[in-house]
Amino acid sequence: MTALSEYERLESSGLWRAPPEENNDDDKRREVIVTFGNATIVLSDRNDKPLAHWAMPAIRRQNPGTRPALYSPDKDAVETLEIADDDMIDAIEKIRTAIERQRPKPGRLRWWILGGSIAAAAALAVFWLPDALVRHTVSVLPDAKRLEIGQSLMANIKRVSGQACTTTYGTRALDALSTRLSDGPKPRLVVLASGVTGATHLPGGFILLNRELFEDFEEPDVAAGYILAEQVRIRKTDPIEPLLRAAGLRATFTLLTTGTISDAVLASYAEHLLTTPPSIIDTQELLAQFAAANTRSTPYAYGLDTTGETTIELIEADPFAMTPAKPLLTDGQWINLQSICGE
Repeated sequence: MTALSEYERLESSGLWRAPPEENNDDDKRREVIVTFGNATIVLSDRNDKPLAHWAMPAIRRQNPGTRPALYSPDKDAVETLEIADDDMIDAIEKIRTAIERQRPKPGRLRWWILGGSIAAAAALAVFWLPDALVRHTVSVLPDAKRLEIGQSLMANIKRVSGQACTTTYGTRALDALSTRLSDGPKPRLVVLASGVTGATHLPGGFILLNRELFEDFEEPDVAAGYILAEQVRIRKTDPIEPLLRAAGLRATFTLLTTGTISDAVLASYAEHLLTTPPSIIDTQELLAQFAAANTRSTPYAYGLDTTGETTIELIEADPFAMTPAKPLLTDGQWINLQSICGE
């Protein structure tokens, strides 16, 4: 919906001159798609990547009465947008006129109204904007960017853990295990010699596994359980979301508008991942994941707790306690996977 009831959706092209920090050539303009929204206009490139958000109340007309219309989000006009489309110009002008009529006028209640507005805006910025910005960024971030962020986080983690374990036959076995447990896109399994306790996951479909999950157990079902648990966590919470909440409002806005996130933010979050316990997941959801993957839950339960006292439900409700489950790997594949990190 838009701010005007007569338009379900309103878009046009425009010529945008970015602010100096984003555009070293002040005279260079680029063609963008202008989307008229409920409280903002959004400038995007041809690939629907958001480039800027302009709040309706801040928009200024630099050439009243002249077309094409020239707008700016501030009085300094270091950033401008030229629009030739009559419908878009009329819509913006209608909103600008309505906003201008509603602006506070001098009077006895002026300062009370101003103070209330400031308090409301501050509350909005503190309590609503961060969460809304994170949710919006998560919803529009493309898969390619998620993969890029995951790879960058992986590079930071390897500075602590060392390079990922790979051997010709061990890597093939790991790929076979990924295929066997996939409930959609195959997870990108990575085995590390250190740094990760048990397992964790990254944006882009990466699931990181400690070598001990393969070397300290007699069967692959324990490692499979850790993989299935991470798949449940990924399904419940988009891996980008906790990253953005940890990164903060400024980093989130930068990612949304420019598609970049700083190395410092990624390095800090990589350290956070390696020192934060995994989130607790519902046992029934996890059991459903084991059932869907045709995999036993009992070995994983004892892998978590050798006594089985804290994981008794996973043992008693094992979907394949009485019925044989489909083998995860051949004996040869499992042997190759157990030695993927070498001596």
